[in-house]
Amino acid sequence: MDSIQIQGIRCYGYTGYLSEERVLGQWFEVNLTLWASLEKAGKTDALEDTIDYRTAIAQTKQLISTQKYDLIEKLATEIAHSILASTAVQKVQVQLTKLSPPIPDFGGQITIDLTRSLAD
Repeated sequence: MDSIQIQGIRCYGYTGYLSEERVLGQWFEVNLTLWASLEKAGKTDALEDTIDYRTAIAQTKQLISTQKYDLIEKLATEIAHSILASTAVQKVQVQLTKLSPPIPDFGGQITIDLTRSLAD
């Protein structure tokens, strides 16, 4: 199966277990892999025969910026379900990173990596 990879979708959002995270917010970054057949688009050169990845980017940014969840696992799952429900994507991988988690003495990042398909 073919795929389209989208790297570095950055958006400010309000998901996190701590109340401060849901009030003050923080930056998130998302990488997506969208699996679908790209064979027809390779022949026709027509946008309607492929995945318009602008839709996946817009949905991802909209969910991050408007929804408030306790867990980034929930946010990543909602991004996956949204993309599967509104595009011709057959399977999606969502890598959602909390860029600056509020953990004392920790300067790293936390990433959730999940894959969902229409069959799930």
